[in-house]
This record gives sequence, C-alpha cells and structure tokens, in this order.
Amino acid sequence: MWRKLVASALIAAAIAASAQTPSAFAEVTEVRMSKQFGLPYLPMIVIEAQQLIEKHAKAAGLGDVKTSWTQRAGPAAELDALLAGQADFIGPGVPTLATIWDKTAGTPQEARALIAMQSMPYVLVTRNPNVKTIKDFTDKDKIALPAVKLTGHAIALEMESAKIWGFEHYDKLDSITITRSHADAAAALMSGVSEINSHFASSPFYYYELATPGIHQVLKSYDAVGSRHTNGTLVATKKFHDANPQICAAVVAAFNEANAFIKAHPRDAAQIYLTATKDKNPLDALEKMVADPDVDYTTTPVAVMKIVEFMHKVGRIKKKPDSWKDMFFPEAYGLNGS
Repeated sequence: MWRKLVASALIAAAIAASAQTPSAFAEVTEVRMSKQFGLPYLPMIVIEAQQLIEKHAKAAGLGDVKTSWTQRAGPAAELDALLAGQADFIGPGVPTLATIWDKTAGTPQEARALIAMQSMPYVLVTRNPNVKTIKDFTDKDKIALPAVKLTGHAIALEMESAKIWGFEHYDKLDSITITRSHADAAAALMSGVSEINSHFASSPFYYYELATPGIHQVLKSYDAVGSRHTNGTLVATKKFHDANPQICAAVVAAFNEANAFIKAHPRDAAQIYLTATKDKNPLDALEKMVADPDVDYTTTPVAVMKIVEFMHKVGRIKKKPDSWKDMFFPEAYGLNGS
C-alpha cells in the first residue's frame, strides 16, 4: 500500500512539474503548511497563531508573505499532498521521512527534512489487565496505531519485539496492529466496548487514556529506542527548498521562536492550543502536558539514525544513509543531531 502510494504520488508530481512553465526567480509569496493532530504539532499551532512565518519573512525583506494551513489525518495524506505539489511543508515522523528520502533521493522530487520539530515519546497503553509488558499480548488483543508498519509507533513496537524475542521475530506483534487515527483509537479504547483494547498513542491522547480508569501504560517508545528520539520532522522537496532559501530561513526562525515561546510560557502555549483545537481539557491539565519533562520542543534531530538503521535492517528502506544529515537540508547541519 505504501509503495503504491509513493509511486502514484511521484507520478502525479512529475506530471504537475512538467506542466509548469519556468517562473521568475522570486521566492513564493504563499507558504503552504500541512499539520496533523495533537501536541506534536504545537510549534506549528503557535506559529500560525502568532503569524511567525509572516513576521520573519517580512524581516528578511520578502514583503507580505501569506501562510496557509491545512490539517490532514496521517502521514499518507501528508506525503501525497507534498509530492502532488499541494503542500510546501509537512510534519511527519522519522519513518515517513526515511521512506520518502529512500524513494526520491537523487530524483527531481527528492525530499528531505529542514529541521526536527520536537522530541516526544509515543506511549503504548491498554485496558487489558493481564498485559504488563508486550510479552503478554495475544491474538485476542488489538493495538491501534496511526499506520501499520509505517509510523514511529509501529517501528518502536517492532524494536521492542526484536529485543524480547530476537531480531528474527521483530514483527511478531504486527498481526494484531490496526491502522486508526489517534482520535478514533482513543475513543474506541476508552469506550471499553471496541475490539481495540490497546493504543500506541501520541500526546495528548495517552494522557486522556491514562486518566481513564482501567487503562494503564505498557511501553514508552523512549525505552524501545533506548533514548529520547525525534517525534516529528519538517519535510519539503529539494526543488522547493533550493528555489526558496529565504523562505526556508524564515520558517526555521519561526520554529525557533515558537519553541522558545513554548518553553518560556507553557501555560500561554497551552491556551493557544486550546483555542485552536477546541480541546475539552482544562488549561491546567494542558499546561502540564506542554511542560512534561519527557517533551522537548527542539529543531535538533535526536536518535534519528537508531530508527533509520532499524528500518534498513528489516528491509523497510533500501538505502542506508551514512548520517542523519543525508536526510536533512543544510539548515540543520550546525545542530548537534544524531
């Protein structure tokens, strides 16, 4: 499914590119940003609310640059939008970045990450009282995650499985995973009546679930990976990046300002999130989530290669990058990444 999606998106992108006529060398006057759901996208939400891309573009002498925002559910929809020319920047996880880099490196549609967006864990929770570790799951359980085999959640589950049962059994639990959006998975799990009795969740969904009686934590992705790790990356095509260096610099500056704001003013950032998402949680609860010590809103790539090397070892990607820098644009090279 993933291979077909990438292939069809690349074909559509090639057709769109061939239909375009060369334009002036001026940079774009509209930046099209795509985001998904949840607190991993808090920097984007702050940037949108405070119009930080517009601010930094104007400071760079680019005039009145407009930023348009689209919310999409899941990495497949974001990837499709990027390669079809419907979005300039998307915010998927490391596995999606590695997959699209592997498929496009050296082609006219090459895609890389400009920066990381945050370090943040995924948390596997369940309502099955018999499950204390992943060793306790059986074929009667059903684990929801954003995309089977494709997302950081799926990779973290496989990495932990390889530790427990040996590398040759890394996919032992894949058969009981199911693709669902985080919102749908959380609703199903907390209802207590769905076949979905477990969820490898992103923030803030695991907070909601763990506050529900009868639901407990099984695994944190930091433990599976062996360290903190990047959750999301900001991805663009090389074609867009190379044609718009000042826009890219403005976007990086916007993320740095948003991250500094979040760290200095977690309550204000939580209020911006509440206003934007119409979240039902009290402000005090959201503030604690934003200020969680497990979370670092940073542009520095963290433990990217641990995830990518595992993906290469299991055959999920064909090319193995020599360094995390192979998958990023030069704007990130000065960061202390890994």
